[in-house]
Amino acid sequence: MKEKHAVIAAHRDQYAVRLMCTALTVSASGFYAAQRRGPSARAQADERLVVAVRTAHAKSRRRYGAPRVHRALRAEGTRVARKRVARLMRADGLVARRPRRFVRTTDSVHTAPIAPNHLARGFGIAAIGGLDRVWASDITYVPTGEGWLYLAVVLDLGSRRVIGWAMRATLDDALVLDALHMALAQRRPAPGLLHHADRGSQPGLNWSSQHSR
Repeated sequence: MKEKHAVIAAHRDQYAVRLMCTALTVSASGFYAAQRRGPSARAQADERLVVAVRTAHAKSRRRYGAPRVHRALRAEGTRVARKRVARLMRADGLVARRPRRFVRTTDSVHTAPIAPNHLARGFGIAAIGGLDRVWASDITYVPTGEGWLYLAVVLDLGSRRVIGWAMRATLDDALVLDALHMALAQRRPAPGLLHHADRGSQPGLNWSSQHSR
């Protein structure tokens, strides 16, 4: 009885294969030949490469996305396309680890002098009195294809336009200076500008200073 059921099941599977091959316009003999063949050379190469991808991802403490993993592999002498690394990471479920939900970008406890709060929360456009009179700056962090990056922005409160920005993988004084330099180069404000920001956490830089230029 068991043998009879096995024969029936085999015939049913063969019929299903023939039906599928007809729908896909391929030959049944080609399907069975492909089943008998082992993994292709590219599939075998992918199996070896995914081990290197996992290693590079682990070395970064799971902080690297595909672009950085690709650069790490190239630095080690592995020649591979970035799209291939991205495909293997996606298939293997490897993604860049997100930072803590709240990243500290402001340090209210530091030894740098703190300028008086001249703006006093007067953020309204009517109180500003025109363009390039008051600039406000802040820092946040955003997800990108290369992982999480810090973003510093300078905003002209008179127009509510972003006039300077910079992005880096580290939270340091160069980040905020780059954003401020971009704003100064683009707008070239006249004397009397007030630059308002919070008490930044960048070492060696009093990003919190509110000062007139």
